[in-house]
Amino acid sequence: MLARSAIVRKYALRKLASTATATPKLTDVLIVGGGPAGLTLAAALKSTPRLQHLKTTLVDASDLMGKVAPFYDSPPENFTNRVVSLTPPSKSFIETKAGARMLEDRIQPYDGMYVTDGLTNATLNMEKDSMAYMVEILNIQSSLLKRLEELNLPSESLQLMDNTKVASIEYSDPEDTTSWPIVTLDNGEVFKTRLLVGADGFNSPVRKFSDIQSRGWFYNRFGVVATMKLEYPPYKLRGWQRFLPTGPIAHLALPDDNATLVWSTTEPLSRLLREITPEQFTGLVNAAFVLEDSDLKYFYRQLEKGTISNEKLLEDINFRTEQVYDSLENDDLIDEIYPPRVKSILGPSRARFPLKMFHADTYCKDRIALVGDAAHATHPLAGQGLNMGQGDVEALIKALEKASMRGHDIGSLLSLQPFWAERYPINNMLLGMTDKLHKIYGTDFAPIVALRSLGVSIMNKVGPLKNLISGTLSDSGK
Repeated sequence: MLARSAIVRKYALRKLASTATATPKLTDVLIVGGGPAGLTLAAALKSTPRLQHLKTTLVDASDLMGKVAPFYDSPPENFTNRVVSLTPPSKSFIETKAGARMLEDRIQPYDGMYVTDGLTNATLNMEKDSMAYMVEILNIQSSLLKRLEELNLPSESLQLMDNTKVASIEYSDPEDTTSWPIVTLDNGEVFKTRLLVGADGFNSPVRKFSDIQSRGWFYNRFGVVATMKLEYPPYKLRGWQRFLPTGPIAHLALPDDNATLVWSTTEPLSRLLREITPEQFTGLVNAAFVLEDSDLKYFYRQLEKGTISNEKLLEDINFRTEQVYDSLENDDLIDEIYPPRVKSILGPSRARFPLKMFHADTYCKDRIALVGDAAHATHPLAGQGLNMGQGDVEALIKALEKASMRGHDIGSLLSLQPFWAERYPINNMLLGMTDKLHKIYGTDFAPIVALRSLGVSIMNKVGPLKNLISGTLSDSGK
């Protein structure tokens, strides 16, 4: 046993020594992260005439080529549960600057948002043609991978490495933080890069290496997502959102009779929503858009105690829902005020994730840039997370184009600062707006409920103000 241990240690030391003495491969831009932001950046770099010459390397820990890329040519029959709202500017940037062609038959444009308060029924009805597009994240990623494949670039121009993690990052000169970073991967390869881009999510290794602080908080709330089958396609192609005291619930159309759900709520309720049967969950989703908060609390308690059967729950929900429908002046208002009923939940599509708000102090230092969730994380209630990341990429591309045109070092702080200066105030405004909405609607304190309802009612009646809000949401992230 001792002899075997000695051999293992000797082998490990020899491997470590060979890695340490390996000559790093040189690259101009090394992108860590193969999500929408990282892949959009890689495709835009290779599609932009002034930047095509930059040797680009992308590293991602997931199986991009085995599990993500096949989506484009063989998408599954059912929609996946990771769906985002893509604004027209974001969609245009992916298609024009990055040159990707997404699967249009799996994208649903919607023409507005119908927002209600679960305590007072105050309503904000925003209408705008193609206000945004519901699209699966896999559709975005696979289309960008397809674009990179079609470019057919040699490895000297573009190298994509999936199933690979960053093992360590250090400066080539430990005493000089303007020196080129050296990135060692867990497969033993080593790269020396002019510009290191962190597109690697909330727990970004690149941000940790940079010592850029990210400040914010967790909300002690969770988002529950699911893919739904509807009883019939929506009468109006729009998003439906209702602010409940425990958090907002959003019902967003997908093509045909499909829809996606994002239900933000408390930690205990999110666990309950994950654990109950699909039939019970379907009933609660339908109830959440129609019934009063007291009804919903009753159903939650019964489900927690396990004292109500599927049949009794659905019977109660249907009875109370029909009472609400019967109280309307005419049947046409049902499709105007409420989303189509959910018929079923598709397979194991229910999942939950923690909600948070964080913002990095800056997005760049010499040799380092942060984009997407590595720079900021937001509550999903406004649907702006991915669009903010796409805006980051667009601004970074513009900054690199300008630096390249002027003959500047693309990794210098001088070259990167315009990107940070453009994006930080926009993202900070969106983060602040979303955080305040969460807090304003996360209470049942009567005076605040009355004030917010009054404010929403006024906005709904003032056309120019309502159009300004819908335009901001449609163009935000840019």
